[in-house]
Amino acid sequence: MEFLRPHRTIPQVPWTAKSRWDLSPLRVTILVIALFFFGLGDALLIQSHTGNAPWSVFAQGLSIHTGLDLGICTFIISGFILLLWWPLGERPGFGTLANMVVIAIGIQVGVDSFPVPHHVAIGILYDFIGIAFVGIASAFYITCGLGPGPRDGLMTSLHNKTGIRVSRIRLMIEGGALICGWFLGGRLGIGTALFALLIGQAIAISLGAVSKINKSLQ
Repeated sequence: MEFLRPHRTIPQVPWTAKSRWDLSPLRVTILVIALFFFGLGDALLIQSHTGNAPWSVFAQGLSIHTGLDLGICTFIISGFILLLWWPLGERPGFGTLANMVVIAIGIQVGVDSFPVPHHVAIGILYDFIGIAFVGIASAFYITCGLGPGPRDGLMTSLHNKTGIRVSRIRLMIEGGALICGWFLGGRLGIGTALFALLIGQAIAISLGAVSKINKSLQ
């Protein structure tokens, strides 16, 4: 139970970078693997057919109306969000650009590989596994310290510019993506609710686990 205690801060680990472009083979490998598993986790929620994560609702809606693959739509949305950084004074790091590319690839690989379950119980199991994937992947990706993803960077830069609480800005951004995706035909459901309720805790627990593993190896 102690191992599963949520962590309130981002731990410093051997692969944590000193700057957003402080690259090393180990750090880049961890980053890329983590982002790929993040995409696979998102794909599991999509393939569950019980409801997508908020940004995947938007990407799916865009895919329906454009005929483009989900991975490509995810990349296009990330690129558009990144453009919003510049007037806000935010600048990308290596992790930001890797986030755009690798997560989109992971989502497309997962959507093409994971079969759609024929029972809702299996779909909900997909949801829990997907949330775990995203939580664990986020912990490793965040601790690399190579820059926030496009959505996180938009959130923090809006917070810095406006002084509005991060939680409220995140809610507005995620809510806007969800509503837009729903109007475009993206899938909402119990998987969406589970993701919203559990993802924060999944990331916090994963950060704690990473911190404890790091301490045990020292």
